Amino acid sequence: MLITDMKRVIEQVSRDKGIDFYVLVKTLEEALRSAVRKKFGNKIDIEIQYNEETGELEVFQFKNVVEDVADPDFEISLEEGRKLDPECEVGDSLGTKMDTTTFGRIAAQSAKQVIIQKLKAAERSVVYENFINRKGEIINGIVQRVSRNEIIVNLGQAEAVLPRREQIPNETYRRGDRIRAYILKVHDESRGPQIVLSRTHPEFLINLFKTEVPEINEGMVSIVNAAREAGSRGKIAVKSNDPDIDPVGACVGIKGSRVQSVVQELKGEKIDIIPWHIDPAKFVCNALAPAEISRVIIDEVNHAMEVVVPDDSLSIAIGKQGQNVRLASRLTGWHLDVISETRYNEGLRSGFDSLMSLADMDESIANLLFGKGYFSAEDLSKASAEDLAQEIGISEDKARELIDEAADFREPENAPEPLDPEFSADPAEAAHEDEIANNTEPDNPEDLNKS
Repeated sequence: MLITDMKRVIEQVSRDKGIDFYVLVKTLEEALRSAVRKKFGNKIDIEIQYNEETGELEVFQFKNVVEDVADPDFEISLEEGRKLDPECEVGDSLGTKMDTTTFGRIAAQSAKQVIIQKLKAAERSVVYENFINRKGEIINGIVQRVSRNEIIVNLGQAEAVLPRREQIPNETYRRGDRIRAYILKVHDESRGPQIVLSRTHPEFLINLFKTEVPEINEGMVSIVNAAREAGSRGKIAVKSNDPDIDPVGACVGIKGSRVQSVVQELKGEKIDIIPWHIDPAKFVCNALAPAEISRVIIDEVNHAMEVVVPDDSLSIAIGKQGQNVRLASRLTGWHLDVISETRYNEGLRSGFDSLMSLADMDESIANLLFGKGYFSAEDLSKASAEDLAQEIGISEDKARELIDEAADFREPENAPEPLDPEFSADPAEAAHEDEIANNTEPDNPEDLNKS
């Protein structure tokens, strides 16, 4: 019987897919309703009920009680009606149980198709709900298929895609290999959930440390931020919420055991563990380690810092192809200009010379200006006459004259070019690069469904 066939399908899918029983019952009701309407049309008045005792769905057709039957499909005579309900009257609506075998083979096939469609939709919904709540977690899977642009990963209940741009450079996988990755995105597509994984995202690094360092899960240590150039180098900033806990030591582990586990998972990526500091200048200095820092000049307005380092520490501070300062900028969120002491001192001398070039300037006033942060004629031209007068103890008229002169100052034709920093790193540009890198729409969105 149709009921038995459908019930068998429902029971099997319920066991295999773990879909709620009553969701499946509702699906079966809709399928039966479709079968009835396929056979008798849309005007028929029916009601479908699930019989808990028999485990079957019963279909009842409602007909109007009339004196003279004109349409047997929709009307029942008073005489026939009273056989079913002795108290019925003309105008009442009586329900009669239908024989589902009368639906016919075509109607049965239609019902089964509706069931299959509805169950697939229910299955997709369950998978989506399960994984949308796991976004941001690390998950384990088995490599199912490897192509030039992506890796398809079997997660057991679903499949996921690891796009090429989310793979660590130079790492290779074969079918059947185990793989760990970060759930980056979960899309609810018409053909089913699209689960996008990443092994390059900074959060993957953070979550790896969470799995290795119990103090993080217990709240004694916090990871403030992370920055990565996947496969090459990464930095994490950590702080302690317990004065007795060393956050860096906790993340390193005994003989480096904890950090080495993370490094091994990331195929040898070097990891710098940086102590976070509430003072942004000290935090930047920590982030640029192991370079020695001579001084830091903070520009709060532009959220930038000029970092001065000894000449022999310049290459260490900048790192290979600027990697160290670039990661430090991403980690701290500050625009960083790195400059050597020699270049910095040359800049100071050039700025002092520009001040001394002003007609009404003398060395004592120039020294006062330097002490107040006016390192060049250009700096002076941006000052307020009232503030300048108070800061260096001169009249406002004198201050205004100096400012006007500075505004009209022109470098001599043979003056050296302005001194640029040896390296500059902007976190906004880095964030834009990350956004492009982590634009994780699959290269071929349909591939996941074809596999």
